[in-house]
Amino acid sequence: MPTSTETKQFSNISATTSAFTLTGGRYAFTVTATFGGGSVTLQVLAGDGTTWLTVSNQTAANHVTVDLTPGSYRIAIATATAVFVTLGRVPS
Repeated sequence: MPTSTETKQFSNISATTSAFTLTGGRYAFTVTATFGGGSVTLQVLAGDGTTWLTVSNQTAANHVTVDLTPGSYRIAIATATAVFVTLGRVPS
């Protein structure tokens, strides 16, 4: 498992991000937003190359850890605004 630091940050966004690559391992997923009934979801691209699958769905400010495989990911936003996300690898 990698031991170097890897972090993706998104500040004040209100739309789904473009895909980004993560090298895999345990990550801390921190989300704050004006949810207004919406959600902020970490998604992984499935093996078919077109389907996005939910890894973690947040409907309130939260900090969770998730174990991720190497691959393509995105942050999907439904209704929420003023979204701030930090996704950082937890060193092993």
